[in-house]
Amino acid sequence: MPPFNRRRFLATGTAALALSGPMVVPALAHAKPLDEKFLPQLVNTRQRDWKPGDIHILPDTFFLYFMLEEGMAIRYGVGVGRAKLYTPGQFTVQRKAKWPWWRPTKAMIRRDPKSYARHANGMPGGPNNPLGARALYLYDDQGRDTYLRIHGTNAPHTIGSAVSNGCARLTNEHVADLYPRVEIGAQVYLYPKAEAV
Repeated sequence: MPPFNRRRFLATGTAALALSGPMVVPALAHAKPLDEKFLPQLVNTRQRDWKPGDIHILPDTFFLYFMLEEGMAIRYGVGVGRAKLYTPGQFTVQRKAKWPWWRPTKAMIRRDPKSYARHANGMPGGPNNPLGARALYLYDDQGRDTYLRIHGTNAPHTIGSAVSNGCARLTNEHVADLYPRVEIGAQVYLYPKAEAV
């Protein structure tokens, strides 16, 4: 994986905006404004052992951190898995897709056939697809697909809540910003929820 360079990040236009507050540009505007804390922001995590290029998701605060150098990160607001569907652990990004195709898992169909059975054969990518504009596919240490994703959503009002079937979701605008920054092979850390500790 190529090294992530804070100087390179700071040279971009979006980074210049991030230094003066939330990183918001017209293309990232939402019909219903998000709470300001969930807008992309350049932050100092003070976590010097978190490696550049990796992703850390803290479910209790609903934040995803894309790491830069020296503990700096771009912080995004996320929605996470609801009770008993959130899976903590360390994963690897093995695949990426723009406007990804989606099919509910068998477990999702069993839990809620009314919502998911009609999509058993899959759904093409597009604005009505639950995976949204972009998806990062998470694999375990044996190289198996976990069916966990970091993806966009067509329901931006769910950011800052635990409502998904286990995946981490960003607004479509924010996942489109994150997507090109993440390299195949990046490590993703999903931390346990406080009540599970």
